[in-house]
Formats: sequence, C-alpha cells, structure tokens
Amino acid sequence: MTQRYSPTVRRRRLSDELRRRRDAARMTLDDAAPAAEMSRTTISNIESGVKKRPQVHEVKALLDAYSVTDQREREEILNLVRQSRESGWWSRYRDVLSGKFIGFEAEASVISTWEPLVIPGLLQVPDYVRALAKAGRIRDEHAIQRAVDARIERQRILSTDPPEIWAVFSEGALLALAAENPEALKRQVEYLLEVSSVGTTTVQMTLANRLTPGLGGPFVIMDFPEAVDPTVVYLETDTDGLYLEEPDEVARYRHVFGHLRIAALTPEETVERLTAMIT
Repeated sequence: MTQRYSPTVRRRRLSDELRRRRDAARMTLDDAAPAAEMSRTTISNIESGVKKRPQVHEVKALLDAYSVTDQREREEILNLVRQSRESGWWSRYRDVLSGKFIGFEAEASVISTWEPLVIPGLLQVPDYVRALAKAGRIRDEHAIQRAVDARIERQRILSTDPPEIWAVFSEGALLALAAENPEALKRQVEYLLEVSSVGTTTVQMTLANRLTPGLGGPFVIMDFPEAVDPTVVYLETDTDGLYLEEPDEVARYRHVFGHLRIAALTPEETVERLTAMIT
C-alpha cells in the first residue's frame, strides 16, 4: 500500500527534531542564534511552527550549530524540511476546510471522533453536506458544491491505506433529516451501513433522548503510525479549532471517549437501528 504522509505532520516533526537536537547540544536559543548566524526569533519561530516554510539552508545552519554530523541523520531531517514545504491537496479548499486539521487527519492511523449534532465529516454523503449547508443559510450553489467536492476529496483516505475509524454520533444527527429531507436520510444511512461493514470503520450511535458524557462538545482524537508523532486532540471552533497534545489532556479525552462508547448503542445495535430508519 502507498504510505500516506502529510506536510502538516512532517512540519510538526521537524520542529520537534530541531528542538531535540538543540537540547542535546545543551544550547539555549540565545546560544544557537550566533552559532547558526540567525536571529533568536527566527529559530524560535522554526521550532514552534510559526514559520510554516523554513528553508533548507536555515535548517542546515542549525544542524551545523548543533554539531549534527551524521549524514543519515542530517538527510532525514532535511527530507522533513522538503516534505513539510509541499502543498497538501486541501490547500485548494482553504475557503471550506481547516488545512491544519485535514493535514493531521490525512496521516492519522487511528481516528476516534465524537459528534453530538452532525454525522462526522469523513462519513458524510453529498446530500447530507448540502442539507447542512442549507441549514446554515448558505444559498450560493458554488459554495455548496465546493463543500461537497472537499468532502469527497477528504474521503479518499478511506479507500487507500485507510485509517482505523471509530465514530460515535447522536441519533439526532439523522432524525433531523427525517421530516425535511427523507432522501438525504436514506442515502446517509445506507452509506453508514456500508462503511460499518468494513473492518476499518466502527460506527456507534447514542440515543437522541438520553444525555451522554460528551456534553462538552465534539472532538477528534488522532493517533499516528510513527511513535515520534504525538497524539492530537482537535476541538472544533467557529474559526480553525484548538489542538491539544499534552499527555494529560489527551488522556482526559480518551477517558471521555471510552465512556461515550459505553453509553452508545453497540456497533451491532447501531446497525439494527440504522436499518430500521430506512425500512
């Protein structure tokens, strides 16, 4: 299978590697600046990811300053620079997608998602996307089609080297369609039944008339295939969102997700209830 990699994840790994090399050299930012002939601010921005597209010559200067002489190590780090400077497919949809989130999602090996109001984005069919857009008072057909096209592109990861997905969502995300758009409901439920039959995707539904442990709002936990890439928890906001990486924060959301899985219908019960919605 083709290995998926994301410039977003590579950029984060580059920051971690450079910070680790500086720490190993026992150098502060103030020490590194004259040694690399760069400003302290520039080095800090590269390490923190504020500078999105560092130059190869800048990273070479840092590796020289940190006395990283092993050619294999150097080339691996410089490859991270080159890969992090590439443009992901999502750059074409900046108007409808959060590039940073999609960049993480594109390389994640395990995605655990909780959605109390809508079907998780990776599992939405075009008719459902259109229904959401219209509910959000979007009337521009071009903008709606852009959202649909972006969803279709985003879902390509499900067909090639797919991640393991565990999606928990509220029954209300579907019941809202029953009266206004029964055709969209049918297509969405059929797709959920289809993906739930695939070994890499597990779907669970919470009942609309019961409270759940996920009252704090939606979140996504993303784990990555390489141990050097720490887990990310994404909390959606009206703008881009919040990204949590601290171990205690990640553990908290794993705990909530575990309780959501217990509170929800089992995968088998979910399939039965979904089937009943369209029969």
